[in-house]
Amino acid sequence: MQEPTVLTVLTTTDTPGKADALARGAVDARVAACAQINGPVTSVYRWDGAIETAREWQVLLKTTTERYEALESYLTQAHNYDTPEIIATPVTRGSAAYLAWVTQETTE
Repeated sequence: MQEPTVLTVLTTTDTPGKADALARGAVDARVAACAQINGPVTSVYRWDGAIETAREWQVLLKTTTERYEALESYLTQAHNYDTPEIIATPVTRGSAAYLAWVTQETTE
């Protein structure tokens, strides 16, 4: 049986406390094995017809393709943004032990 593909999933939010809550909630729900918080970062984007600049915190979560839908659902429900950034990138290579750990930690 082939191991599930591991993904990194990126989201952002507007305070370090909200970033911590998203990270802890995802790990607690086993939809992510771990999360790292970076910030602040400066985001520039168009919203409602205007160009905005905001200070945000990035949350980088590790999960599997099998748990992605559950992670996206969690982030969508727990997030305070109307349209949160949720971007998944496949991990093409990595330590076998680490990738196995991600799979183990996200297994229901």
